[in-house]
Amino acid sequence: MKRQERTKNPPHPPAANRVPGVATPAPADRLNLISQQGLCIGCGLCEAIAGSDRVRCLLTPNGYERPVVVGGLDHATVDEIYAVCPGVKVTGLPADLADGATMDPVWGPWRRVVRGWAAEPAVRHVGSTGGVLTALGMHVLDAGRVEAVLHAAPSATEPGFGQAQISRSSADVLKAAGSRYGPTAVLSKLDEALTDGGPLALIAKPCDISAVRLRARSDDRINRQIRYWLTLVCGGMMAPAGTAARMREHGINPAEVTAIRYRGHGCPGPTRFELTGGRAVEITYLEFWGDDESQWRLPYRCKICPDGTGEGADVAAADTWSGGTPAFDRLSGDPGTNVVIARTATGAALLEDAVASGHLALGEDAAIADLDEWQPHHVRKKMWSWARQLGRRRAGVLPIETGGLRAEQLARTRRRGELLEQARGSLSRVHDGRANEPVPVALASTGVPEADPPR
Repeated sequence: MKRQERTKNPPHPPAANRVPGVATPAPADRLNLISQQGLCIGCGLCEAIAGSDRVRCLLTPNGYERPVVVGGLDHATVDEIYAVCPGVKVTGLPADLADGATMDPVWGPWRRVVRGWAAEPAVRHVGSTGGVLTALGMHVLDAGRVEAVLHAAPSATEPGFGQAQISRSSADVLKAAGSRYGPTAVLSKLDEALTDGGPLALIAKPCDISAVRLRARSDDRINRQIRYWLTLVCGGMMAPAGTAARMREHGINPAEVTAIRYRGHGCPGPTRFELTGGRAVEITYLEFWGDDESQWRLPYRCKICPDGTGEGADVAAADTWSGGTPAFDRLSGDPGTNVVIARTATGAALLEDAVASGHLALGEDAAIADLDEWQPHHVRKKMWSWARQLGRRRAGVLPIETGGLRAEQLARTRRRGELLEQARGSLSRVHDGRANEPVPVALASTGVPEADPPR
């Protein structure tokens, strides 16, 4: 199919500091630049900062949810957004929380690495792997540690998407169990969740966690109210056009799909498409993603992510598949086992607390080096992060600035030729338009992107 046209890179980078006598892009243009340069991950935090009367995270013609300017913006608000946006800035764990942890060059701070799963078999079954994050979300509510959990749930309007949910009962957390491999603006409800004033838990992607950590520097409610920061080790989401392409490959008309279950009901469980008329089609995890990393159809921002390992969280949960890919096809009877990284004292205590309450079961401790075997693509991505951002700098566009993630240190362990290849690849994607998107505008009605995503 014909590839959707993409805009060329705007000639000017945004700047928080206006220079007298030098033309400054309008506030809306500065915000749009993040999306235009392929850096928006659709977290929704800009909507929470600006207010939905000025910015709304909406479905756009290329199939993504993007921040659409719907009201007057000022430079001060855009400056606030740039200070925290995970499209342009990613950070690790605050230094005071990392104090006392062991630091691994790739995996970051850790206090315990252990295999775990939801103690309740039904929760373990519906979870994406072992149901650890669902079990922890249920525990903190049942034990009265928090009054609400901000997390992702299936979208009520777009079958392949997720949506932000504020759960106040463990039953609501359980209903939302499972992976969300489509756009999900969890942080669009951050301000709403904080406004009540009660203690919270946040379960979100690593890039979302980083954004809220940065936002905490200017919003003192965050550290006061968010008691637990939980994440998954994230390999990226499927581009909406990629999901549509997979459907068509299996004879599914995307317009007839009413719901998608990406994983769960076994480990990893089948990907299930529910269709109009009560029909359903199931394919395997490997049929959805492909059995090789080169077949993944990720958004550009996910390809250059500097931290999918969740360094900013109290607890991160990951798959335990040798080589990073499940070695089984359909239903193997595997109930699912996560590897759990407790990064902070709070995270380590939470695991023990959840075991005592009967929500979580822990197995053997693992070595931090085991993660290299179970998640090899994260090792490569961390090693190449600095070079990929160098390529963007050479292209004259926005890089992702990182703090505390040891990007340059890791790059120095690689061969010069390898780093040059990564930098040139990043430069090439910018120059030929594969890294770019159109200015985000709202789609008038639900639609499915026709074009396969660029590679």
